[in-house]
Parts: sequence; structure tokens; C-alpha cells
Amino acid sequence: MTKILGIIPSRYGSQRLRGKALIDIGGKTMVQRVFEQASKAQKLDKVIVATDDERIFTHVKDFGGEAIMTSLNHPTGTDRCAEVALRFQKEYDVCINIQGDEPFINPDQIDELARLFNDPKTEIGTLVSRIEDYDELFDHKEAKVVFNAKTFEAMYISRSPIPYYKDKIQPQWLKLHPYYKNLGIYGFKTNILANISQLPMSALEIAEGLEQVRWLEHYRIKVGISKMSTLSIDTADDLAKASKFV
Repeated sequence: MTKILGIIPSRYGSQRLRGKALIDIGGKTMVQRVFEQASKAQKLDKVIVATDDERIFTHVKDFGGEAIMTSLNHPTGTDRCAEVALRFQKEYDVCINIQGDEPFINPDQIDELARLFNDPKTEIGTLVSRIEDYDELFDHKEAKVVFNAKTFEAMYISRSPIPYYKDKIQPQWLKLHPYYKNLGIYGFKTNILANISQLPMSALEIAEGLEQVRWLEHYRIKVGISKMSTLSIDTADDLAKASKFV
């Protein structure tokens, strides 16, 4: 039976919203809300917060959660998760990286991702949702995913819309083809996650500014289509929106 570890990477020094992990949202901090939502997922055997900050570590322990201190030198949340995976690779078959800035993540969405690993061939899994808004399609902050029709494995991930309709005006594109954005939640076979930060950066990754491209050059990424929405809190405006969910 597949054992799955949920990892929430959490750091204090966010560039756009410093200390956001400990920001109060309706009486609970962001990291506590993420932990509690993740703990409701039926497919996770354990949930751990991975942090490099003593304040976050102590706070998680205080509300009854589990936390691990990691290196200060990780450039990404994935690298932080990889350190945890290295410690637990003999205990857990799969690790799911749960974004630490999504306080209202739906536990069913985590289970949705976990089910991709029912297929033993799945190496890395991620969720996408269909893009319905024109501005979102051309928002370079959103990673777009194209995948094959047979195995639902990613073919490429880009900040640019794919495909590019050279003979059509851009407002028509959404009517001509289904476009999908990445939802930012990933699952990995634990041994793959433990090694993934050791892979060298590639020219494609540097061009796109997306670490997922590096993974794709070495492993297969299984895609699941989700109809559930997420709210990521990166700015003060996002925080104001979050109050509607409390």
C-alpha cells in the first residue's frame, strides 16, 4: 500500500509579503490553516511543515502540528521538500508538495493528486485547470501545460500560451483550443524528489524561469484535470480577498 507524506514548505522571508506564514487570517495563521486543511486529506499518512525559521517551527509545534527545520540555503520550496524527502525516503513512497500560501486548499484536491499515483508508472504528478479568462491566458505568472491525450503526461510547460495561433487574433484563442494552467501542487515518488534538486539547470528552465521544465527533461509528469479553484496569497490584495473565505 502506497504511503504518502504531505510536505508544506514555509519560510518567513517572502519577498512580496514578508512573514506571511504567520499572518493572521480570521484568528488563525496562514501556516496553521494550510496544515489543518492538508491534514483533512484522506490519502496523506502524515503532514509536516518544512521551514528554515524558528518562529514558524515553534508556532507549528504550539498548535499541535509537526515541523522540521531545514537548511537556510534552499532557493525554492521544492528544494526544501527534497531535503525532507531525503530523510523519509525509506518510510514514504510518495511526497506531495503543498503550497504554504494556500490557506483554503481543498483536501479533496490533495487526494485528487494523490490518486495519480495509483498508476505505478507515475513519477511526478500535478494538477491543472482549464483557463477561461483571456487575461489569465496571457499572464506570464501562470504556467501553462500541454499534455498528450493517451497517458495525460505533460509534453511541455511554459509561461506562454501553447499552441500559438499565428493566423488568429488572440481574443479568439480560447474558443479554438482548451488551454490549461498549472495549479502549483506537485507529487513525487520520494526517491525522485530526494534527487531532483541535484539536477543541473537547463537552458529551457533558465529561459522559462520554471523549475518544472527541468523535471520534465528528466522524468514523466502525469497530469490530472481539476475543477477546484485555489487562492494563493502573495500580496496584500490577495490577503484582503482571503477574508471573504473566513
